[in-house]
Amino acid sequence: MTSHPPEQLRALYGRWSELWRGEFSHAEEILDPGFVVHQARPDGSDSEAVTGPERLLPEIEQTMAAFGDITITVDLGPIADGDLVAARWTMGARYAGGIPGATAPVGTRISFSGNDILRVRDGRFVEYWTCTDILDGLSQLGAVSGPNGPARH
Repeated sequence: MTSHPPEQLRALYGRWSELWRGEFSHAEEILDPGFVVHQARPDGSDSEAVTGPERLLPEIEQTMAAFGDITITVDLGPIADGDLVAARWTMGARYAGGIPGATAPVGTRISFSGNDILRVRDGRFVEYWTCTDILDGLSQLGAVSGPNGPARH
């Protein structure tokens, strides 16, 4: 484990957040070519099969295609320790359409949360663990039944 100054890790997480707002110009500066995503995928695909910016940027683009008026709020953190930085966030967005099975009308406002843990080496992110409550978002869109039944319109 290589220790990094906490302020450096927090600043790097700020640049990470910019990626999720569609600012890709610095992706290659902050994502290692071997960047690995560790994520449970709803479709069962292997989140580690593709690495580097090529793995993450298409996922961000898909998110941006399905949602507009995106806001991302960091609710807790970023917390820095050694070579790790972590944060709890909430994404709010307006549904733009295109999610299979969604019954909510285009324009429906949704909100869901998640946690990020990222490992840094030589000033770049090399690993990413994420746990996103995507089921909450999908239930708000009527694409799946949530714990309180289908989404209400």
